[in-house]
Amino acid sequence: MDNEQIAVRTSYFSIAGNTALALIKGAAGVFGNSYALIADAIESTTDIFSSVLVLVGIRYAHRPADENHPYGHGKIEPLITFMVVAFLVFSATVIAYESIEHIRTPHRTPRAWTLIVLGLIIIWKEVSYRIVIRRSRQTNSSSLRADAWHHRSDAITSVTAFVGITIALIGGPGYESADDWAALLASAFILYNAYLIFRPALGEIMDEHVYDELIEEVRHTAAGVRGIRGTEKCYVRKSGMSYHIDLHAMVDGDLTVTEGHDLAHLLKDTLLERIPNLGQVLIHIEPAELGGERLGE
Repeated sequence: MDNEQIAVRTSYFSIAGNTALALIKGAAGVFGNSYALIADAIESTTDIFSSVLVLVGIRYAHRPADENHPYGHGKIEPLITFMVVAFLVFSATVIAYESIEHIRTPHRTPRAWTLIVLGLIIIWKEVSYRIVIRRSRQTNSSSLRADAWHHRSDAITSVTAFVGITIALIGGPGYESADDWAALLASAFILYNAYLIFRPALGEIMDEHVYDELIEEVRHTAAGVRGIRGTEKCYVRKSGMSYHIDLHAMVDGDLTVTEGHDLAHLLKDTLLERIPNLGQVLIHIEPAELGGERLGE
């Protein structure tokens, strides 16, 4: 199964899970007098739409390169991640506003059985997070990583709801708003998670230098190719689930143009064969005699 199929199936898993949980949380919140659960349902509802966006983005990102997009369509992934973050910020804002309104309005204490519902939800969302984050690492998908953090933030809001309802039940009259304070705290966690998702996506779209381990692997692989004397500059750009490499390789300066050309193709083929998830590999040949001088420039 290739990365696209893995990512698509993972997105369907998220959509199905979030739809079921939104319905369960909403019903439990209404009948169990818990706004924290209703807030949880609101977040799960926004998660459905964000997971659909992730699915659309993954499918678009795997369209082949064309004349207008010679590096492919992978940059859609961080853009989709930005939209997912926007959904998170929106849901956190709605939850915070409604929590404050409920704190100012007297209401009944949540039902004790809502704790059982929340306990099961916490377990399920943590399991979902671990499944999706593992798949995001397997496929190098930033939008799947954002989707995984949706599951983790959902688990966090459920934990805060569990604590709030427990305090309200133990405290009795006068502590009914503990549930709402829990929802307000959850909105702050959601905003923080939104930043954690946004920051690496911004780095990806700005081609930030964060791939030292991959660069070391590229240099090590190149050093094993016969005829390659060493490497100079090596730049990495991530696009979707692939990494594009620009590499300056040093060879014997007495080689003919044809021989240098053949070595460049050999190096490129070796890198593509031995290092997974590489996209385009551009090799620039340098005469070894000038390598040290140019490194110091």
